[in-house]
Amino acid sequence: MAADCCDMRGMLSFLLLFLLSKKPMHGQQLAAELGKRKGCRPSPGTIYPALKALKEAGLIAEKRQGKTITYRLTPAGSRALRVAKARFCRTFTGLFP
Repeated sequence: MAADCCDMRGMLSFLLLFLLSKKPMHGQQLAAELGKRKGCRPSPGTIYPALKALKEAGLIAEKRQGKTITYRLTPAGSRALRVAKARFCRTFTGLFP
């Protein structure tokens, strides 16, 4: 990771849920979108464990087509994202002038 690249591991689950709220995506699409938004593309060793944890928590589901796994938000994931957005806004609103 580049020294000037913000380490967003603490935000990864939130960002994954946010992206999946827009449309179902596979891991490479998610990595590419995260790369566009934060300036450096996360590794598979960062993305896939986070996706696994979200799946185990029931926040996302996966659909397999051949070797491709597409992830989508579950109803529980949508609710969790609403709560996370509210917490994010409370935490960061007014932080910057």
